[in-house]
Amino acid sequence: MGSPWAFAVVALVVTLTPGPATATILRVAARDGRRAALSATVGNSIGVLTWGALSALGVSSLILASRLAYDGLRLGGAALLVVLGIRSLLGHGSTAEVRPRTRRRAGLRTGIVGSLSNPKLAVFFVALFPQFLQGGAPVLPYALGMASTIVLLDLLWFTALAYTVDRAQAVLRPRVRRRLERLTGAVMVGIGARLAAEMS
Repeated sequence: MGSPWAFAVVALVVTLTPGPATATILRVAARDGRRAALSATVGNSIGVLTWGALSALGVSSLILASRLAYDGLRLGGAALLVVLGIRSLLGHGSTAEVRPRTRRRAGLRTGIVGSLSNPKLAVFFVALFPQFLQGGAPVLPYALGMASTIVLLDLLWFTALAYTVDRAQAVLRPRVRRRLERLTGAVMVGIGARLAAEMS
């Protein structure tokens, strides 16, 4: 069985590896600012904790065992990424005049939906959770503890990303900010397309 330190290292690598969550946070930060991106980070964390609980209850394993369920989750997550990416590329849904509270709520929803529709989290918990489960340990608290480790690392990393993008936005010209938003949109479309094309 793996040690807690070993799991922390694995969780750190997973957090720092660019993926759907990173693209989502960057996109929200570029469009709606730091506070909305922080709300998206909280939403992503809620999704991670949910997947941790589902893995302990065996739901994640059931999803992976069913080709139809896994493909549905995979294609749904891919579609979400592509739609959000295209909206950024086209400049649709600009939130410049939207109230900050509304933007934060939208960020939270985006984070939650993006995290729950990410099949990689199901694979992560199902593949790695048994390797780090100590014999005789209560499954649900242990799973939530491991998920909390990921959440802590995510919060630190994504918060740093949100602040970096927000500070860059403050000093860049509108044309450059628009290009940054388009870049994050293109990244999301690319990740979504790759996710859709993957074989389960």
